[in-house]
Amino acid sequence: MHIRDLPYTDPGEPDVRSGPRFLYWLGRNQLGGQLKALGWGLLHQCGIAGLPLTVGLGVQAAVDRSGDRLALAAGLNVLLGVAIALGEVMLHRTAVSNWITSAARVQQLLARKAAELGSALTRQVAAGEVVAVSTGDVEKIGWFVEALSRFAAAAAALVIICVGLVIYQPALGVVVAIGVPVLALAVLPLLPQATRRADAQREKAGRATELASDTVAGLRVLRGIGGEELFLGRYREASQEVRQAAVRSARMWSLISAVQVLLPGLLLITVVLYGARLALDGRIAVGELVTVYSAVTLMLYPLQHFAEIAMAYSFSRPSAKRAARVLALQRVTNPAGTRAGAPSGPLSGDLYDPSSELRATEGRFTAVVCGDPDAAGRLADRLGGHPAEPDGMESVLLGGVALDGLALAEARAAVLVQDKDPVLLSGTLRDLLDVPSSGRVDAADALAAAQCEDVLDALAQASVDGGGDPMGTRITERGRSLSGGQRQRLALARSLVADPGVLVLDEPTSAVDTHTEARVAGGIKRLRAGRTTVVFTSSPLLLDAAEQVVFVDGGEVASVGTHRDLVRTDVRYRAVVTRETDEAEPKAVSWTLEKVEESA
Repeated sequence: MHIRDLPYTDPGEPDVRSGPRFLYWLGRNQLGGQLKALGWGLLHQCGIAGLPLTVGLGVQAAVDRSGDRLALAAGLNVLLGVAIALGEVMLHRTAVSNWITSAARVQQLLARKAAELGSALTRQVAAGEVVAVSTGDVEKIGWFVEALSRFAAAAAALVIICVGLVIYQPALGVVVAIGVPVLALAVLPLLPQATRRADAQREKAGRATELASDTVAGLRVLRGIGGEELFLGRYREASQEVRQAAVRSARMWSLISAVQVLLPGLLLITVVLYGARLALDGRIAVGELVTVYSAVTLMLYPLQHFAEIAMAYSFSRPSAKRAARVLALQRVTNPAGTRAGAPSGPLSGDLYDPSSELRATEGRFTAVVCGDPDAAGRLADRLGGHPAEPDGMESVLLGGVALDGLALAEARAAVLVQDKDPVLLSGTLRDLLDVPSSGRVDAADALAAAQCEDVLDALAQASVDGGGDPMGTRITERGRSLSGGQRQRLALARSLVADPGVLVLDEPTSAVDTHTEARVAGGIKRLRAGRTTVVFTSSPLLLDAAEQVVFVDGGEVASVGTHRDLVRTDVRYRAVVTRETDEAEPKAVSWTLEKVEESA
């Protein structure tokens, strides 16, 4: 797998039953890259392992005063040097490629899952956890895959070296063949404790990060109540706990590293003492002793990979577990909600939510008023086929067909939900409005309906090409260079361009002034004529433009009518819309109607 092959056409279906199974699935899907790394690693490791043999041949040739054998040993040394250099370069290249491609596969899987779940993702798992998985956890998983590439080569090289030493010099080779497995497995009893300490460190670090982000987000409020020092003290305590946990974890890993140095040293001393006795007895030649001694010395290098793979696995296992947990999330569907017997082609008909009894009549502009903004957001998502609370909730129906029973792409083509806080991706305005659409609404009409004239003027002035074309002006990430109202209206224009069969808007004008809001209301009504539009709002201007208003109280429809009728007849509706007490009823009604008429 070359870097230029990314992204994958299809990243595959991961095994998310557990963290180790997910790691195994990743390794199996990169079998080609792992085999390449194994081949280059064997060339590199066996080249290093061959050096003692040539050194031994050279020493023995010098003892025997043989110039031919000395020249042969020198030539073999040169060839081994070339093999070591080539193997090292290609092993590093292949191992890093395995790292990058595995990380890219995981990130593609996460992106696909986020696109599949949409806004329901953050209700099933914290947004911070998704970010942590897609950044730090992906890095640790990639590290394990990369370390595995080199570990496999090191393990194979150790086996080859041990077998070769047994054949070359049985007396010393057997000692080495017995000692090496002991060295490789000596750290295993220490790994569970090291893993637990590393997990505790990551957990405390996560809590400290969460506390810091919450403090920064609420800094203005904290300053208002004089609570900076209190939260600063809490963060100091949390950071100290992280430091102490990191020290405890580092001590255990230092112990593992010390064992990896101590035991090979003992093996080397044993080989030297035993070999010297054999040489004094005349049972082995001096060159053979030098060869075995050098081989044992060089074996310490591949043995280091055993400690690294143990550390990489201990860090990547919890990361893989978190990634598998996110990738295992499923879009909640209603098994009974299938399209069996439904007419082929685009869906049409009334949009109906059985849980709240909310009905948006086909082809009409319906406004929905909820006393609880959070409840309004959940209801808006549910109308798009993304249940916020799946337990006990019946599927939303469009023309009698359950949205939860449709394929994801089909459900989203039928109903588009614009969130209360829509996101603008970086790129030009032309790119922003280049979305899948019916083709009935062009960008100019959508921008006009959303009252984006000032936005276009600002973008034209910011144009760097000198042409003053606002459509070619780049919009910064999340539209940070624009005001809240400008971002909101551009997002509305994007939704209008898409022109879905059913458009659900959650507070689309909360950040604009009243005069602009009145014109936006008229633009939506005009451009969406004959199309089903549902707007969640408490703005009298939008409510007055709607053909029907539905008041939802306590999760159920309480009343239906026009805004002017409901504001006169429904006390609870009037309290939500005007935010006035019962004593101020006449004043509230007259004020609301006056504002509507003035803006109109």
